[in-house]
Amino acid sequence: MLEKTFDPKTAEPRLYEAWEQSGAFAPTDDPNAEPFSIVIPPPNVTGSLHIGHALNNTLQDVLIRFERMRGKAALWLPGTDHAGIATQNIVERQLAEAGNMSRRDMGREAFVEKIWEWKAKSGGTIVNQLRRLGASCDWSRERFTLDEGLSDAVRKVFVQLYKEGLIYRDKRLVNWDPHFQTAISDIEVEQREVDGAYWHFAYPLEDGSGEIVVATTRPETMLGDTAVAVHPDDERYRHLVGKAVRLPIVNRPIPIIADEYPDPEKGSGAVKITPAHDFNDFQVGKRHNLPVINVFDDFARINENAPEAYRGLDRFAARKKVVEEFEALGLLREIEKTRHVVPHGDRSGAVVEPYLTDQWYVDAKTLAGPAIKAVEEGRTVFEPRNWDKTYFEWMRNIQPWCISRQLWWGHRIPAWYGPDGKAFVAETEGQAKAAAREHYGRDEPLVQDEDVLDTWFSSGLWPFSTMGWPEKTSDLARFYPTHTLITGFDIIFFWVARMMMQGIHFTGEVPFKRVFINALVRDAEGKKMSKSKGNVLDPLELVDEFGADALRFTLTAMSGQARDIKLSRQRIEGYRNFGTKLWNATRFCQMNGCARAEGFDPAALQVPLNRWIVGEAVRTSQAVTKALDGCGFDEAAGLLYRFIWNVYCDWYVELAKPLLNGEDAAAKAETQATAAWILDVILTLLHPIMPFLTEELWAQAAGEGAARSHQGFLMTAPWPELGEELIDRAAEAEIGLIIAAVSEGRSVRAELNVPPGARPDLLIVEAGPAQREILERSAPVICQTLRVASVQAVERAPDGAIPFVVEGATLALPVAAFIDLAAERARLTKEIAALASDVAHTAKKLGNPDFVARAPEEVVEENRERMAEAEAAKAKLEAALQRLAGVG
Repeated sequence: MLEKTFDPKTAEPRLYEAWEQSGAFAPTDDPNAEPFSIVIPPPNVTGSLHIGHALNNTLQDVLIRFERMRGKAALWLPGTDHAGIATQNIVERQLAEAGNMSRRDMGREAFVEKIWEWKAKSGGTIVNQLRRLGASCDWSRERFTLDEGLSDAVRKVFVQLYKEGLIYRDKRLVNWDPHFQTAISDIEVEQREVDGAYWHFAYPLEDGSGEIVVATTRPETMLGDTAVAVHPDDERYRHLVGKAVRLPIVNRPIPIIADEYPDPEKGSGAVKITPAHDFNDFQVGKRHNLPVINVFDDFARINENAPEAYRGLDRFAARKKVVEEFEALGLLREIEKTRHVVPHGDRSGAVVEPYLTDQWYVDAKTLAGPAIKAVEEGRTVFEPRNWDKTYFEWMRNIQPWCISRQLWWGHRIPAWYGPDGKAFVAETEGQAKAAAREHYGRDEPLVQDEDVLDTWFSSGLWPFSTMGWPEKTSDLARFYPTHTLITGFDIIFFWVARMMMQGIHFTGEVPFKRVFINALVRDAEGKKMSKSKGNVLDPLELVDEFGADALRFTLTAMSGQARDIKLSRQRIEGYRNFGTKLWNATRFCQMNGCARAEGFDPAALQVPLNRWIVGEAVRTSQAVTKALDGCGFDEAAGLLYRFIWNVYCDWYVELAKPLLNGEDAAAKAETQATAAWILDVILTLLHPIMPFLTEELWAQAAGEGAARSHQGFLMTAPWPELGEELIDRAAEAEIGLIIAAVSEGRSVRAELNVPPGARPDLLIVEAGPAQREILERSAPVICQTLRVASVQAVERAPDGAIPFVVEGATLALPVAAFIDLAAERARLTKEIAALASDVAHTAKKLGNPDFVARAPEEVVEENRERMAEAEAAKAKLEAALQRLAGVG
């Protein structure tokens, strides 16, 4: 007999270890099995499991378990990303805390060795946390973006792209993090709203005829100004175009130019142009062939290109000094306080600067062409479909991709420089030396490029490099292209696009056939989770509290396409109760002798109740299969919840009790066998979402006597394939009538406050002969489930009877003897009035455009939900009052 409750704390680690040790996570070696592969979005090696990971990996696991059970060679390939800047930051911080030398004091080789030591000790944290979630990855194939095979692939790709002219060096503006002294990608830039100011400076005209006023939030950059721009249609300045101003402090003449970039409606309509320190200004500078003067060093201190008094100053100290000097010169016109968005490095917290440096770039535009075409032609499909617009928008406007980083941890750029600065790009130093010898006619000392590659460069190769490319491995032949990628919308540009470009370029195939974009997880009020708000839900704490299955089912059930997930502990607790309901139903079956019968044939059943539940199982199985096949994860969870809780546990078990306790031995045996067979179907369908609970029930109870698959595990049992021929429409109609009668009768009792102990009769007022026969024959079960004294046919309903219609038949419950009709009418009228007032108040609020525009989105949504609930409750009570209208 099963224990009274499921204990996830002991069961989960035991079951997971058994699965992993059995080799059940590896794809079948059956050569006839259709391949189905997913590569994990590799979490940072520095990371620990957060709620977004929990959602993303739960959905991947649901899909891979489903396809594995369908008999496919299902591969879920795991791994981690070396996460250049994040990992280097952790180890540098540890060195600083220990009071040891900095990385520059240690030297590159010793520092990198230190990081490998850290990775060996702490780098596997998130991998073990994924195991706790139940992730059935094939850990035997686990990869790391800096492992030997992937490093070979990265070097080969770099060299090939360089030879094809698609990788090159250029001097351009980048996002520069002065704390780490490196370029960083857009995804590593966090836009923060801060208090600041617009300083309005007057620049005197060179000919002494007046001045032009510009406004800036970064006064220190004026030291590098090379023009003032005005809009060509701005009448105020048209006469000044072509003239020059004398740049204060620097004392350099700079031209006034006409360009469409300035907005005549904003500020003075004139803007300072600093091509070396602003992305927009850089483009203006290119259009007008302006000088590009960089006034910062790598630490964002003022360099030798500025007046001597400023050299060596931190940028913010320089800002203060510039403002003071403008004021002293009488050229500070206004200080306008403002709140504005300032870019910060997400790891360092430092203000990021647009900075002009020599970097390595990929010609992303050329690579983007075939990747755009692949989605246009449907070779790769986005789900939900609207995300392809985001993809196209980015790809059609793609900029050169800066791939070099001024870090030490990562894939070092395979370029070596000769004494004259000439670069020799090769996969190995030996090849670079050979190329240099050929070029110079002799051996010359070479120095390798100090920079490493952007981590997105190596992770962009992930779908094929993890399978052994450039070698022609059996995994590559069998599992590439992968089938489905499940990821968040925030890395469509940074990862999905890179994989599409590189995958197609190097293999000739798209890297995946489908991209499913999962939702964001927010708190119960719909707010973004953040440590500062204190509303972060830790998935591991939730697993400890409720079990992995409850969290998995919650995330799956709420993962509706294009909808954010409002996660709360109450939701998870509710789905844990769902698991408990199934556990208790299994115990009920055990206690009533329900065990799988040898040779059980669902097509040969005699009892209508059993034929009905088999038909319901067929419909559910087919609908769940279709939903999971199309990544309708929430739909599949909803179907299973309804079938397990409402259909099986509430109705089938309840309606089966008279049969299980009755005198008809044949009906009892058939019901025992059917209950066990349906339970097997339930456990199989539910397994991808709730693997631990279902595996435990399969092992302990439902699978008794069943033919077992690989190692006897449910996780490798075959997926149910149930045909339409098992649906019995006559049984559906019969059981449907019984359920409708009991449901509607219960509603009447609840709406009119009929006491639970009251036992009125159920009267059949009008019904067809077949309906009357079914209702009278089913009297024992109706009496038990509806709590009525009898089921009887009458010519007309007596006074005080409440009529209701089900399936075209008129039934009635004589309840006047059990309730005060006048008091009930008064209560219902009062409650309807209160709900009407609530609806009117909320409708007025939602009808106010100002409220809808200004209130947070979650507040507006909450009001809409409250109004819908109140309207539904009001309609229900009005129907109840209407029932009482004709009752004396």
